[in-house]
Amino acid sequence: MEGLARASDTDAPVYARGVHKSFGATAALRGVDVTVHRGEVVALLGPNGAGKSTLMRILATAVVADAGVVRVGGADVVAEPRTARARLGIVLADERCFYWRLSGRANLEFFASLHGMRRKQARPVVDEVLEAVGLAPAADRRVDRYSTGMRARLGLARALLGEPSVLLLDEPTRSVDPIGSIELRELVARTAHERGVAVLLASHDLHEAAAIADTTLVLAGGEIARVLDSGYDAAALEAVLVAATSRSGAATRTQRSTGPTGHSPARP
Repeated sequence: MEGLARASDTDAPVYARGVHKSFGATAALRGVDVTVHRGEVVALLGPNGAGKSTLMRILATAVVADAGVVRVGGADVVAEPRTARARLGIVLADERCFYWRLSGRANLEFFASLHGMRRKQARPVVDEVLEAVGLAPAADRRVDRYSTGMRARLGLARALLGEPSVLLLDEPTRSVDPIGSIELRELVARTAHERGVAVLLASHDLHEAAAIADTTLVLAGGEIARVLDSGYDAAALEAVLVAATSRSGAATRTQRSTGPTGHSPARP
């Protein structure tokens, strides 16, 4: 199935084809293809340096690809970056964007204003997302009194304010305890399936990917090494990831020893 596109792929909320990105002599992405449909959770796994963060930044319009086509919510991220950003919700590990002396509700009302909502318009939207992430009972508590798991849920609530068609999650449970992680995973899956949001989840947590991903992409050496359907447990994902990383490392070492043309580099 790798490399084959369904007829509806081009209309998917996340559509990337042939994405290349290099930083100097280092190729971060080499012809990456990614599709995430409405209501689907796609996990992106790979070792450090595999290109996960670069791909997420390209989708978030923070970095421009050297080549390829990238659309978010139907908007080209280069030609229409503002439109693409308006259709995105982003959740990062260890969110630092909140005002800790304000309540969860006050923080969300502030971020709603950045979406152009007036206070009267924002109130029901804020109430709705607080209820959706299970923070309604703690809405008026100061954020510095939230647990790490509660702050992670507040980050998801912030991302949902603009009713995005796409959620980009970059290790959202990295600092969250096991129980909080399970709760957040269930919340992410429910958000995707009930709201029809396309979710791309970059993670090092194999249990997380196994629990909620409809599709898992294994990224190694800047390339999509494997595309896996649901049904793989954490141990199986680990085996696939280790094998893909080993092959990528061997290929990189071979290329370095022979040079880009396949010939041994000239000795000085």
